[in-house]
Amino acid sequence: MLTMVIDDSRAMRLILKRIVAQLGFDVVEAGNGQEAMDYLKTNVLDGDGEIPGLALVDWNMPEMNGLEFVTAVRAEPRLRGMTLMMVTTESEQSQIVRALASGAHEYVIKPFTPDAIIDKLALLGLVPNGVAA
Repeated sequence: MLTMVIDDSRAMRLILKRIVAQLGFDVVEAGNGQEAMDYLKTNVLDGDGEIPGLALVDWNMPEMNGLEFVTAVRAEPRLRGMTLMMVTTESEQSQIVRALASGAHEYVIKPFTPDAIIDKLALLGLVPNGVAA
């Protein structure tokens, strides 16, 4: 499954990429929500590229933050099948509720363990239960 890792931290993108690549996911990286939307527009909406099945999205990024990205994806009918998971330092209950209400499927608070990501992916039905990091 094609997965987008969207985070302005190169180190965090590498960590998340490593986790999902070990599970067999193909990964495309973006440094912010606008970069991710540009990729989707060029390769999916205006092209014939594969629609990512999953996006791991940071909240706090320049240009287009994660919440804006989630809202933009949900507004595009061809992208509505994407599973969106916030992976962020935002830990207030109100922020979690906002993200889920905007269309995110799951929410992981940084710092996290690889198992926390895998557990959420299992909860979403994207990896079998019991897969270890």
